Amino acid sequence: MKKNVKVCLVGSSGGHLAQMYLLKPFWEEKSHFWVTFNKADANSMLKGEKVYYCYYPTNRNFFNLIRNTFIALKVLFKERPNLIMSFGAASAIPFFYLGKLFGAKLVYIEVFDRYDKATVTGKIVYPIVDKFIVQWEEQKKIYPKAICLGGIF
Repeated sequence: MKKNVKVCLVGSSGGHLAQMYLLKPFWEEKSHFWVTFNKADANSMLKGEKVYYCYYPTNRNFFNLIRNTFIALKVLFKERPNLIMSFGAASAIPFFYLGKLFGAKLVYIEVFDRYDKATVTGKIVYPIVDKFIVQWEEQKKIYPKAICLGGIF
């Protein structure tokens, strides 16, 4: 992928953020920004990075989904990323659906610890992503169009 790509890295803090951070060799030389929760681990890990904060909790919280949709609209309109990447969780959903409307390429990576069943976010974004990556061959039974690249850890 070319260096002039602008990457939006979106997801919750904690394990999702930690897994995305492991892809640093991919995103560090590209123009990029983060969307995550305003929590201690995210603030520590992303010190010096461009970060937009979204609302949490997101799991089955319709009110925060609506609020994060407005954040996604504002951030995507301002930043205009070419590529949106995520490991989840629900904070990624509005960025993926609106990002598709903005013409961004979408890459979703299913989390490492879910090898035997789909995540809610994975099920929701699977139909619209350009690339759906899994870390276990077993996950291809759940997501037949996925690409297995093996574990990121």
